[in-house]
Amino acid sequence: MTPTDLKASFEPETEVVRLGRDPFRFDGFVNPPVVRGSTVLYPNYADLAAHRSRYSYGRRGNPTSEALETALQALEGSDGVALTPSGLSACSIALLSALAAGDHLLMVDTVYYPTRRFCDTVLRRMGVETTYYDPLVAAGIAQLLRENTRAIFLEAPGSQSFEMQDVAAITAVARTRGITTLIDNTWATPLFFRPHDFGVDISIQAGTKYIGGHADLNLGTISAVGQSWKRVHDTHGDMGICISPDDAALGSRGLRTMAVRLERHQASALTLARWLQARPEVSRVLHPGLESDPGHAIWKRDFKGSSGLFSIILKPVDEPALAAFFDALELFGMGYSWGGYESLIIAFDCSTYRTATKWQAEGPGVRLHIGLESPADLMADLDQAFAKMAAA
Repeated sequence: MTPTDLKASFEPETEVVRLGRDPFRFDGFVNPPVVRGSTVLYPNYADLAAHRSRYSYGRRGNPTSEALETALQALEGSDGVALTPSGLSACSIALLSALAAGDHLLMVDTVYYPTRRFCDTVLRRMGVETTYYDPLVAAGIAQLLRENTRAIFLEAPGSQSFEMQDVAAITAVARTRGITTLIDNTWATPLFFRPHDFGVDISIQAGTKYIGGHADLNLGTISAVGQSWKRVHDTHGDMGICISPDDAALGSRGLRTMAVRLERHQASALTLARWLQARPEVSRVLHPGLESDPGHAIWKRDFKGSSGLFSIILKPVDEPALAAFFDALELFGMGYSWGGYESLIIAFDCSTYRTATKWQAEGPGVRLHIGLESPADLMADLDQAFAKMAAA
């Protein structure tokens, strides 16, 4: 099945159910089988000599991984999708496909910290220079370009602090200079934002999050168009990157329910965000889906929805009181991931590593992922934890 097989009238909720599946290729079974294998045999010498086979070697794909790749390619509207073992590896492979020694990279200052570390360590050792830029620069990105600028990396909204980027304005500038644009689109997924429709060359997701959806999978996806797809495909293959068929199957399974889960994550997160806006302990809520958010206009213009992840800035409180708040929570786990069915919470402080912008928060930063639990129960849990914070 190819993206051209998809009727233009089908909605995304239908796409995630039917894409990448061909039951009658596998005797009518609804889900593609999990094919575990490395060796692929050729029927005769002529086919072997001509490399004439649907598959050549397990590392380069099989029916299980192809099912997920095909579905994501159609959802993204791209020329191809490569699967990697994690979201960070997807960012790394994508950057390596676009850059070489002596090149200059423009990286958004709000980027996911492990991606930042990859730039400051691996890319630096390779001879690639990284300049971090203000996420609100929009078309002003033109003033930061150099003769050797080869790539611009975006993330919308920004990691932890949720600034919105004007993606179309940045890609319009990049196209005039033949510069590759990349974006981490994990927060919105292609159901709520399709980067290629806004001129982005390479769209990246940590499939660990909403594609998986059950906190039991590590997965990265790289979608690309034009020459960027050839470079991604070649780099991915040359580095021997592959995922297990079991992880590919989990990704495909999660994809089938992603639209339904995202609607619940979105609705519950907005409910909690508005409730938190009215709490006396909260200074401000960082969520582009809120009308009061500085990035709301861009979000409303370009995005079809929002997910379950957002942040709050508490009013000033000392460390023992903050610890009492976190330790009192029963429904929010403390863990550095998100996108699963469960609600999560972490504290954060961007001030120690950002360089193009200055993070000045009036109180502690707290990032929440709102899972699939009852919003009423989550609010009650936060309410009792705020009481413990006040008592401390």
